[in-house]
Amino acid sequence: MKQTNTHPRYIEAVIHVIGWGIVFGFPYLMMSRSGVNLTWEDYLRHGSIVPLSFLIVFYTNYLFLIPRYLFGGRTKEYILINILLIACLAFGSHLWQEYTFRHQLPERPDQPFHIGPPKWLFLLRDAFSMVLTVGLSTAIRLSKRWIKIEDARREAEKSRTEAELKNLRNQLNPHFLLNTLNNIYALIAFDTDKAQTAVQELSRLLRYVLYENQQKTVTLDKEIDFIGNYIELMRIRLAANVNVETHFDIRPDSRTEIAPLIFISLIENAFKHGISPTEPSFIRICFSESPGEISCHITNSYHPKTQTDKSGSGIGLEQVQKRLDLSYPGRYSWKQGISEDKKEYYSQLTIKTL
Repeated sequence: MKQTNTHPRYIEAVIHVIGWGIVFGFPYLMMSRSGVNLTWEDYLRHGSIVPLSFLIVFYTNYLFLIPRYLFGGRTKEYILINILLIACLAFGSHLWQEYTFRHQLPERPDQPFHIGPPKWLFLLRDAFSMVLTVGLSTAIRLSKRWIKIEDARREAEKSRTEAELKNLRNQLNPHFLLNTLNNIYALIAFDTDKAQTAVQELSRLLRYVLYENQQKTVTLDKEIDFIGNYIELMRIRLAANVNVETHFDIRPDSRTEIAPLIFISLIENAFKHGISPTEPSFIRICFSESPGEISCHITNSYHPKTQTDKSGSGIGLEQVQKRLDLSYPGRYSWKQGISEDKKEYYSQLTIKTL
């Protein structure tokens, strides 16, 4: 069952209470400081009417007008209703204040009741303050809506990324199997015993591919163990003129999390293009781990495929690039290329895990 987090709503309610407490308390504080002997009855009768108008304007917009009219695309109606609301509250509050003051002050026939600036200045001041209150309410509502939309967009992006990664991993399974079966097929023609051993090794590797590959990450020690088994499987079909060197500077119990099968296409590529049936060849595979970083450096003799060689479709490295972009955006460095003498190919991948 999905649990709802009530903390944001609780915090929002506390902020509203504190904010309006300040708005309602400010007039009382200012009148008390000015030396006026103010009672709570006087404050509720005179000092609270304007803050109460602000509160009505704010929550009428916040809870009703903005969701129904502004977000509903009915902007003209929204503006018209606010104009009427502000006008009614501004005139109503001034009529109330004039009424209460008229009945509270002693009658002076020789002195007019109204002293000071004209009334329209006070009306204009309060109306302008209410317009600012509408703007504040709209800004808060819009920011909440934007945050909600942004959260939904991030969730959709996360779901899309996870689906794309899963699709890439599912593509990798048959691609890996195809390359390995091609190697076993080549063994059957001249060494059936090695071919049988290769099938047994392949079954072990497939268990890892089928089960661990469905997880988002695996521990580095499991991934390195899989890579070591794959290299040993590839050694079975190698001729004597091929030298394979491996160096794993990885702790045997390393718990560093890494995307599964992120390196295997690089190693497949080395065995595909780094071996010649007639010329001396070499493959050097090095892995190292430092705090927050994993490095894979592969160098091999360069023997590109001919046009008649159909042992692979070449989608492996494209998948590596896509998976790196999705799994480690901005947190990896991948350098690859051919040496100037066209005899060596190198691939150096560094991933930051923190």
